[in-house]
Amino acid sequence: MSRMTDVPKRLLLGRALRSDRLGETLLPKRVALPVFASDPLSSVAYAPGEVLLVLSVAGVSAYHFSPWIAVAVVVLMFTVVASYRQNVRAYPSGGGDYEVATTNLGRRAGLTVASALLVDYVLTVAVSISSGVENLGSAIPFVVEHKTFCAVAVIVLLTLMNLRGVRESGKLFAVPTYCFVVGVFALIIWGLVRGVLLGDDMRAPTADYEIHTEQHGIAGFALAFLLLRAFSSGCAALTGVEAISNGVPAFRKPKSRNAATTLALMGGLAVTMFCGIIAFAMVTGVKMAENPAKDLLIDGHPAGDGYTQNPVISQVAAAVFGDGTAPFVFLAAATALVLFLAANTAYNGFPLLGSILAQDRYLPRQLHTRGDRLAFSNGIVLLAGAAAILVVVYEADSTRLIQLYIVGVFVSFTLSQTGMVRHWNRLLTTESDPARRRHMHRSRAINAFGAFLTGLVLVVVLVTKFTHGAWVSLVGMALFFAVMSAIRRHYDRISEELAADETAEPQLRPARVHSFVLVSKIHRPTLRALRYAKLMRSDTLEAVTVNVDHDETELLRREWEESDIDIPLTILDSPYREISRPVIDYVKRLRQEQPRDVVSVFIPEYVVGHWYEHLLHNQSALRLKGRLLFTPGVMVTSVPYQLESSEVAKKRARRREQWNAPGAVRRGPVIPPRKSGRDGGGPEGSAGSLTRQRGK
Repeated sequence: MSRMTDVPKRLLLGRALRSDRLGETLLPKRVALPVFASDPLSSVAYAPGEVLLVLSVAGVSAYHFSPWIAVAVVVLMFTVVASYRQNVRAYPSGGGDYEVATTNLGRRAGLTVASALLVDYVLTVAVSISSGVENLGSAIPFVVEHKTFCAVAVIVLLTLMNLRGVRESGKLFAVPTYCFVVGVFALIIWGLVRGVLLGDDMRAPTADYEIHTEQHGIAGFALAFLLLRAFSSGCAALTGVEAISNGVPAFRKPKSRNAATTLALMGGLAVTMFCGIIAFAMVTGVKMAENPAKDLLIDGHPAGDGYTQNPVISQVAAAVFGDGTAPFVFLAAATALVLFLAANTAYNGFPLLGSILAQDRYLPRQLHTRGDRLAFSNGIVLLAGAAAILVVVYEADSTRLIQLYIVGVFVSFTLSQTGMVRHWNRLLTTESDPARRRHMHRSRAINAFGAFLTGLVLVVVLVTKFTHGAWVSLVGMALFFAVMSAIRRHYDRISEELAADETAEPQLRPARVHSFVLVSKIHRPTLRALRYAKLMRSDTLEAVTVNVDHDETELLRREWEESDIDIPLTILDSPYREISRPVIDYVKRLRQEQPRDVVSVFIPEYVVGHWYEHLLHNQSALRLKGRLLFTPGVMVTSVPYQLESSEVAKKRARRREQWNAPGAVRRGPVIPPRKSGRDGGGPEGSAGSLTRQRGK
């Protein structure tokens, strides 16, 4: 079966890469920019329109506030970019907002940031792809009629591209992203040439339309609230900025400097394009309405249900380039593509953050493992599944999905920058150099200003969008927080239960034994397996571990040398991060050297009782046993270690036997067997994990 699935897997994803080729997958700045910044760069395709849509509530006269809103967005963008440049230098490990908040504000704050970012990444994929499908559907009717199916198909396609590896997906996405940037800058430059040098009168297709509003003369608090709402909508341009701070490990060395440079480049490009589109929207007379069928008037009459309102960038391109011209078509195609590829920011940010959370035991350990192409494959698949569910539930309607958007990213912005303020406060207490203190004071002021602005935007977003769907994001964040907290408690409880204790486990007794014991770390299941193997009176005895993670293997080797275990430890290299193959190859070598010998493999396992515990521990032991059973001359023995939760499964099995077994009524009540301690028990549930995992 594995050979049958291996061929299509290799065709889709490519050949597996060795662990020592990880450095070859690291990204130069020119590739990292489209990989990590496609979301904020593509937001200029819809963020200006969001500003004008909100202002249209007060009529066309309110449009003159849009330049000031653009200035406010620019100030916020530069503040956030400046803050994150400090983040990537101070915290280059890739933890980003999560690490900053955890280190400076505590575990709960860090988990809140992680929950917010995970929700925002899922929404980024759902919103970007739904928006791209809707833009494409304006030209292809089939896409509109089956937009949910098409959106899910695009998610599957992006997932396969990302599973091939970060570097390969970056190369694929670089061309459309740079085409979009070139197209927008060509639009701005040619517009300046026509408007300033040639004196042409550029008019958008909606320049002569009017906007009907029932809220004439809006002023005072209502106007201030409307402007804040328009500002918060324009802040969609900031979504994805934090992805670079989470993706620092994917950069080439010097990682921090390259990430900081990419941040600055991304901020400059995004701000220039955003301001350019806003400015030309004002010059060309673009009109946008929240309900165009009713509120957009053409020759004094409502546009009607058959009217399609084109995005701001499309209307500006029609005014500057001319509708239907080659540059117009080029920019329209690049815009549609970059909206699809904006989801790639999440495809790189979510798996990296998930890997860090898994390493900290907040998510299943499988998310920390790299796949065949050295990408965090499990995280990519999890993100794709969650986004696909959202797309199906909301029928790929970007208007409904975008109401859930922005909340998570501004929660992370606010807490991260607040954490950076505390970071500088802590350093200032020990720093005596005047020059460095001045730099720290300046950095703290930037972070404090950023925390204030992002906190204000967060409040406005919550107030204005809560009833329109923002509450769903808050519920999602709460669910992530609760689930990750429960996973951490589980791993902590298992770690405490499995910790090696000399008083609990007696010293290994010397005896004539031949055993081949698989170990991952020194804890109670390992000690029990070694002690049991020595009682089998075989010819030789050794412990074997598979080198999947060099740091953890080195730690095990040092602990083994420092312990009193008088059994040699053999380390098997695994360049492709596999468990089964190195063990099988090692067994075959032993058989070739001594064909008449029998190899006995002892696998320490532990037994769990709750269904959800099986999801948190992989089944490497089961897969390895399945392969060893088909290897000639090999005997496989499982040494179970029953966790406390296995008692639940034992009681459940007894109840089923008592009440459901045939003849139970005639047989009478079942007398439970007398307990003889842990050592005498067999596995009442499925096996736990063989691989090295924190918290086990």
